[in-house]
Order: sequence, then C-alpha cells, then structure tokens
Amino acid sequence: MNETYEVIITNSARKDIRKLSPLEVKKIVPSIRSLANNPRPSGCKKLVNTLNSYRVRMGNYRILYCIEDRIRIVEVSAVKHRRDAYE
Repeated sequence: MNETYEVIITNSARKDIRKLSPLEVKKIVPSIRSLANNPRPSGCKKLVNTLNSYRVRMGNYRILYCIEDRIRIVEVSAVKHRRDAYE
C-alpha cells in the first residue's frame, strides 16, 4: 500500500520560494519534499483556529501547508519569513 502523500505547491508558494536566496532554497525544498512521506514531522505545529493547516519551521522561514488525509494530499500554500508568516 502506498503511504505517501502528493505534495502540491501553490503558485503563491512558488513565488515565495523564488524570492529566497539559493542557500535557503537548498534547505527548504528538501523539507517540502519530505512532507510526502511524513506530513506531520516532529516540530510541526497545527495552526490555531484552522481545520487542517500546519507549519514547519526552517530557520527563519515557515512552510505553511494543509493536509487532506482522505485524499492523501499536502498543499503547500506559503513559504514566508517568520515575521510575515502569520499576517
């Protein structure tokens, strides 16, 4: 049985990633890919007042995403600096 999730990166998240330095991209992209195998890694936090939204810390950046367990999809909605992540 295939236990992996499909990771979808929204256009706005792609735009966020393009704005990052190459060094940050090297750290963040593998972290996003790993969500396919483990959508709730240690250190992830469920966002308050949301049904299925989570965030993962990567240094000063936050990867914001939703998990749809029923259809096995992780949708990355944003990659933001911590000061901008929760606006």
